[in-house]
Amino acid sequence: MIHLLEGRYFQAFIALLEEKSFSRAAERLGYVQSTVTTHIQQLEKISGQKLFHRYPRGVEPTEAGQVFAKYAYQYAHLAQSLGESMAKLEQPSGTVNLRVQESFFLTSLLPFVQEYTREFPNVKLHIEQGAHQDIVNGALDYALDFGIVPANPERHDLLFYPMKEETIVFVTSGDLAGKVEREGVQLLNDELFISNGMTCLYHTTAIDVLKEAGITVRDALELPSLEMIKQMVICGRGYALVPEIAITKELGAGVLKRLPFDAEMSFVHGLIVHRNRELSYTARSFQEELLNFF
Repeated sequence: MIHLLEGRYFQAFIALLEEKSFSRAAERLGYVQSTVTTHIQQLEKISGQKLFHRYPRGVEPTEAGQVFAKYAYQYAHLAQSLGESMAKLEQPSGTVNLRVQESFFLTSLLPFVQEYTREFPNVKLHIEQGAHQDIVNGALDYALDFGIVPANPERHDLLFYPMKEETIVFVTSGDLAGKVEREGVQLLNDELFISNGMTCLYHTTAIDVLKEAGITVRDALELPSLEMIKQMVICGRGYALVPEIAITKELGAGVLKRLPFDAEMSFVHGLIVHRNRELSYTARSFQEELLNFF
């Protein structure tokens, strides 16, 4: 099979996988749409498998396409590493792909990103937002160079480098906090729990802590951003489990109040990378700079 494969086929596959549209993939690559179609047809012929489901609204990878994606990303990464090595770079350049939780990016990672991009202007940081499991899956599928997660996934195929400990607290509005103080935490059985969703480690941790306190989450609201969660809670619509560092101003102003749970919760955020991923010179340099920063 290898003698039939060409780099442009992999580029077309990755572009279509990420853009989910033949026209957008062609525009991204600077091709006409028929060229992308031909490249994908060639890949399907070579592999003997249908790689994409075609729908009126776009495309989605088949099971074979999902398997193929891991190797396509490895090929693209290897090509980048080879190019950098052959050029004998004196300065890191190219792209580093990173996925991180929004709250950690805003409260802890942003100063590093600002400093790093000033020092290494030839490096493009491609940073995506994701929940804990999204980040782990991205690293396992070779779609990312690195992920930053709030806890060690404890997987043999992922390396974990501790970076920073973070305290997590339950918070609500001042009015609801007063009611809880007067009537007890059991009042939360009738209140809305707000989080980033079930793929978020904070959500699953909160459910366990609440269960131990005799509280059952009957009504939950999933919101995509930390700011949306904070504003919803400030308005008096429920309660949430959030990083303490992310709400210092709101706590100081009194618009958010901690809920009276005895257990102090903390997570150790860390960098993850697939054990078998061959890091490029630029990625290795990024990893060193990041870990030194923290």
